[in-house]
Amino acid sequence: MTKRALKRMTRDGAIDAALYEDDGKVRRLPLARGWSPVAVEAGREQAYLKTVKPKSVGQARLLEAIDAKALVLALGPAGTGKTYLAIAKAVEALESGRVARIVLSRPAVEAGESIGFLPGELEDKLAPYLRPLYDALSDRLSMKRVRALMAEGAIEIAPVGFMRGRTLNNAFVVIDEAQNCTYTQLKMLLTRLGWSSTMVMTGDPAQSDLLPELSGLSEVARRLEAVANISVVRLADVDIVRHPLVGEMLAVL
Repeated sequence: MTKRALKRMTRDGAIDAALYEDDGKVRRLPLARGWSPVAVEAGREQAYLKTVKPKSVGQARLLEAIDAKALVLALGPAGTGKTYLAIAKAVEALESGRVARIVLSRPAVEAGESIGFLPGELEDKLAPYLRPLYDALSDRLSMKRVRALMAEGAIEIAPVGFMRGRTLNNAFVVIDEAQNCTYTQLKMLLTRLGWSSTMVMTGDPAQSDLLPELSGLSEVARRLEAVANISVVRLADVDIVRHPLVGEMLAVL
């Protein structure tokens, strides 16, 4: 706040000049203001909500399926909230003590172009591929807490290639971008499920970066739909919660 603005407010009676008599170098903000950073503005959508609520019928079915089943496959176009809802439920399960850790996995597949050699250690090389998972986590938890939980081993983010041979007990497992996995890889991932664990596999069969005959998500989902204890949730264009143009574009692309 400039000196000129303070003088004008003092002249108009909007501020008490006595507040500044102790130290002229200190500029205190007036206490009686029409706007407060902690006030909730009417009609303003908050970026973070403690409890995630579905914004469509499809999202409601997905959340119900995650609560009811140990294995859920969420298939749908971009922007339907598949990954975000899965990670939100994972954080909720971890914070409530229902699971001891979160395991997030994603195939390290380039999206249509080769980015070449990446410098650094293994974690540095994989970071660009796993960045969407960090973004979703940081939206539900502060990055400081995410780093602390990762240091404790309560949150683990790993590429698909590091999952073979493991048994994931007492964990919430999220397999993201499953359309970029082969049938063999998906079979390996699905069989990692251990006791007292929940697994959510997300993907969009229409946006695979593999050759159509290599992606195994559609076939796996088709076969698992016949299993009563597994839920396959198919989201549609009406469930897209990104910019309205996303749904319009996907309808014609």
